[in-house]
Amino acid sequence: MLLPVFTLKLRHKISPRMVAIGRYDGTHPCLAAATQAGKVFIHNPHTRSQHFSAPRVYQSPLESDVSLLNINQAVSCLTAGVLNPALGCDALLVGTQTNLLAYDVYNNSDFFYREVADGANAIVLGTLGDISSPLAIIGGNCALQGFDHEGKDLFWTVTGDNVHSLALCDFDGDGKKELLVGSEDFDIRVFKEDEIVAEMTETEIITSLCPVYGSRFGYALANGTVGVYDKTARYWRIKSKNYAMSIHAFDLNSDGVCELITGWSNGKVDARSDRTGEVIFKDNFSSAIAGVVEGDYRMDGHVQLICCSVDGEIRGYLPGSAEMRGNLMDTSVEQELIRELSQKKQNLLLELHNYEENAKAEWSSPLNEADGQWGTIPANTKLHTALSVNLGSETRAAHTELCISTSNDTIIRAVMIFAEGIFLGESHVVHPSIHSLSSSICIPITPPKDVPVDLHLKVFVGYRSSTQFHVFELTRQLPRFSMYALTGLDSTGLDSASQPLGYVNFTIAERAQRVFVWLNQNFLLPEDTDIQNAPFQVCFTSLRNGSQLYIKVKLSGEITVKTDDIDLAGDIIQSIASFFAIEDLQVEADFPAYFEELRKVLVKVDEYHSVHQKLSADMADNSNLIRSLLVRAEDARLMRDMKTMKNRYMELYDLNKDLLNGYKIRCNNHTELLGNLKAVNQAIQRAGRLRVGKPKNQVITACRDAIRSNNINTLFRIMRVGTTSS
Repeated sequence: MLLPVFTLKLRHKISPRMVAIGRYDGTHPCLAAATQAGKVFIHNPHTRSQHFSAPRVYQSPLESDVSLLNINQAVSCLTAGVLNPALGCDALLVGTQTNLLAYDVYNNSDFFYREVADGANAIVLGTLGDISSPLAIIGGNCALQGFDHEGKDLFWTVTGDNVHSLALCDFDGDGKKELLVGSEDFDIRVFKEDEIVAEMTETEIITSLCPVYGSRFGYALANGTVGVYDKTARYWRIKSKNYAMSIHAFDLNSDGVCELITGWSNGKVDARSDRTGEVIFKDNFSSAIAGVVEGDYRMDGHVQLICCSVDGEIRGYLPGSAEMRGNLMDTSVEQELIRELSQKKQNLLLELHNYEENAKAEWSSPLNEADGQWGTIPANTKLHTALSVNLGSETRAAHTELCISTSNDTIIRAVMIFAEGIFLGESHVVHPSIHSLSSSICIPITPPKDVPVDLHLKVFVGYRSSTQFHVFELTRQLPRFSMYALTGLDSTGLDSASQPLGYVNFTIAERAQRVFVWLNQNFLLPEDTDIQNAPFQVCFTSLRNGSQLYIKVKLSGEITVKTDDIDLAGDIIQSIASFFAIEDLQVEADFPAYFEELRKVLVKVDEYHSVHQKLSADMADNSNLIRSLLVRAEDARLMRDMKTMKNRYMELYDLNKDLLNGYKIRCNNHTELLGNLKAVNQAIQRAGRLRVGKPKNQVITACRDAIRSNNINTLFRIMRVGTTSS
């Protein structure tokens, strides 16, 4: 268990998820945290006599051992660590929506100060892949950037949505760190440098990520879920009515294995077993937890777990010693096994009790006249499930349908479905009224995204007079493209004038029968659909918006996917590549409607950049004018020329109003610019998803270079053919 060893109460509010600890002089660990007033405080209890004279930092008037770093903007992310190994000390990194500051706390100077157009929502510091230099990696507006100690941009790529959390973890066990990225589109993506090697879809925004050990990492969601993954497999998860503010891996019982420490919005701190998620330690603060870090804060050779609340309360905990193992909080394998077996025993005893009660009812009661059956169901009762496409009606929208039926005259009393990302709250219960009970039931399902989903079913089966029901448990996978109905099958492969204008064209070394197997696994095809040879063409209609999707396969192995939805085309490419284990795939693509919209966005980006530069120049001119007016007003005051002084201050008042109005315009312009930059980054990501492997990375890099050089025509050529050459 953890032993509390110190408590501090700082008179500074701390912003959530913005706490870091670093040895800024190379020796003494100091706590840094962002406040809500555009400042970062640095708590240094080791060298109280140190004072700063530079303009960025000044001594706090509230505490002698706290220094305040002026940022003058809302801080959006913060971390500390080794940025330049040659210096032997840590750097403090502070991100805002416009800039990234790498700060040398000890010498009170900047390592670098960089403007970041895509903002900095999350930050992590460390080595990535084969890049030898430590990188300060920030995630912002659908983009990821990595800077070295000189501020050079050594890493850049795009991701699917706004980034909320980052972590470095040896995901594949090769001894090199991969980048974990959690974003607003509920996805956790794993980047091996600029290549996505894995994606996991969650049920809410990923707010926190942290490495645990090896390929295992912890995560927290905006809906109160906390859990652990081992590579792409979820190890465990729990869900709370409170929200996880911070997560951190820490070995609290000295067994060499880290537990997952979580700080919650209600002020609770708990430690959970990395294997089971069971709570093995907890403590409470009077306010929400802002951050959880670790460090030898007492300089006694022992690393403490340090928890900070938003009110400025800081507590340090020491892990239990090896001699304390075996106490009630210990999570040894033997004790966990005993708990699991005890739980299984209780479940089996309850099941046995229910069988005994049913047996008593059978012998003591006559046959039920309404059903002609006893309360128990026949031993040979089986459950059948089927998935199909329902085109809907005037009163109901088109949807995918799950039909469940029993093999005899037993009735289905209720169905519970557990599935991620489909239902609100991840579960759905169907409970037919007593008048509509039957041996079959059809449940409409409308997945919002094209991802394969496991439907975990619990079906209550019995008779109308039953008071207890048999529970069937089974799992059925919903295919990735289940929201597309087959509306045409053309074995001649001839084109139709009504087909979409957008297309992707590529060639794979696979037979037509294998492509049909892929179609059958990923779409809900009618049972009598059969394709033996190429060429053939299939047409699907989206149940969401009625748009059409054509997939044409030629004898040569050339495949053409026609759709006006570039996201759908990317999903199909990735699905085909995964199914056939294709490592590298280059394609030719064109999406006229989407590219035309993108062209308009790029024009707007140029306009917003021009406005931004003009507003900045006007603000600089006005700043110079303010200095001049202040000097002239003070001169007039010293000369007792009150009339002139009044006029100058009136001019200052009017100029201040102009500056405030200009600032509002600048803020609105920046917001619009961010929205358009997000669209551009997403377009690059979508163009990349149309390819696989090296061609994908080449397209993303080439697109960025084209945008840097403002060569729009080259950008669209890259998106279409994947290369700049003609």
